[in-house]
Amino acid sequence: MACFFVPVTEAALTSAATKCMEHKEQKQDTGKETAEKPFFVRKLGMLSKMLWGGSALLAFEHIWHGEIVPYFPFVTAMGNPNDAYEMLREMSTVGVTMALAVTAVWGVIVSAEYFLLKADAKTTKNVIK
Repeated sequence: MACFFVPVTEAALTSAATKCMEHKEQKQDTGKETAEKPFFVRKLGMLSKMLWGGSALLAFEHIWHGEIVPYFPFVTAMGNPNDAYEMLREMSTVGVTMALAVTAVWGVIVSAEYFLLKADAKTTKNVIK
């Protein structure tokens, strides 16, 4: 029903955090290179894109099945109080699980990249922070 609202919320928060960090960087203008920023912070945009993409696909699927409509209340589960309870339960179980799964996959990808780059840096004498 509305399980994609949880990943959308996380995507919005990560997008806002990324924009705030970019704005703060531009304000400071210390001339630091990208390599000097924390590795996971540099990869936050990838998490945001993964969440937005998955949420868009889920929203399309819900529109396809008629669970989201172009008129008020937009989510068909909000028309009936019993359905609203089911929607909130689904958001708290399925939605949270999906958001955590996407974040975990992102963490594994970024960790693998970090350790591969770190191993490569030992051979080439580059430093990754």
